[in-house]
Amino acid sequence: MRTAISPLHLRHPRTLRDALRLLRAEGPLVPLAGCTDVYVGLNFGTLGDTRFLDIWHLDGLRGIERREGVLRIGALTTYTDIIASPLVGRHLPMLVSAAREIGAIQIQNRGTIGGNIANGSPAGDTLPVLAASDALVELQSVDWTRKVPFASFYTGYRKTVMRPDELITAIEIPRVEGVQFFRKVGTRAAQSISKVVIAGVRAVHPRISFGSVAPTVIRVPQTEAALASGASMPEAQRILQTEIAPIDDNRSTSAYRRRVAANLLADFWATTA
Repeated sequence: MRTAISPLHLRHPRTLRDALRLLRAEGPLVPLAGCTDVYVGLNFGTLGDTRFLDIWHLDGLRGIERREGVLRIGALTTYTDIIASPLVGRHLPMLVSAAREIGAIQIQNRGTIGGNIANGSPAGDTLPVLAASDALVELQSVDWTRKVPFASFYTGYRKTVMRPDELITAIEIPRVEGVQFFRKVGTRAAQSISKVVIAGVRAVHPRISFGSVAPTVIRVPQTEAALASGASMPEAQRILQTEIAPIDDNRSTSAYRRRVAANLLADFWATTA
């Protein structure tokens, strides 16, 4: 009997080295771990890929540590791991807030931060946090390891600079100075994709990132500069409208997203004052 998964080709590397070799020798293969997005694609018949690399059991890609002043999170670290981590709670509480609003507990137990980044949805809940905290994405291949600034990682809608023979192995976040803020607006508090999501750091030079208002998660540097120079909130909100480009889709309208983004900016500034 054939099922929805019958046509799928799945490789099971035992080590990270094996995984990287398979990507080089047999790629392109789609890495998968928690499968929370793959299952959705299977159910809705939107899954275009049929060749996968199962990396879920590569435990070396899990874990959270503080190394030389940098918070390092393995790519296979789950949202549940992030929520429970005292290190993340102390140094990057806005990431804990984001992880708590991703799906139900079942999704939080399976979904990984690396998967959220690789999936590249502009509505990904952890992505504004990583953008606002100037994170680095660590990529490995058989021959090299490189670290890409998060702000440079995406090149378009679900497009990244990651090469077909590379894996996301970790995320590194430098020390974040300032008051952190995260807020997601969706149909419900959780278990729904965001209509608009914001992460911000209130400091001398504020850092603000939005999701679901452009083809990728974006920083809003002109709005940041306006607030840093003492602009009024209406002026900052006016500038924000020139930096975002939300669309109409089945979750919301462009006009609604523009209004909500402006309100979230004001909420961020008032809450962190």
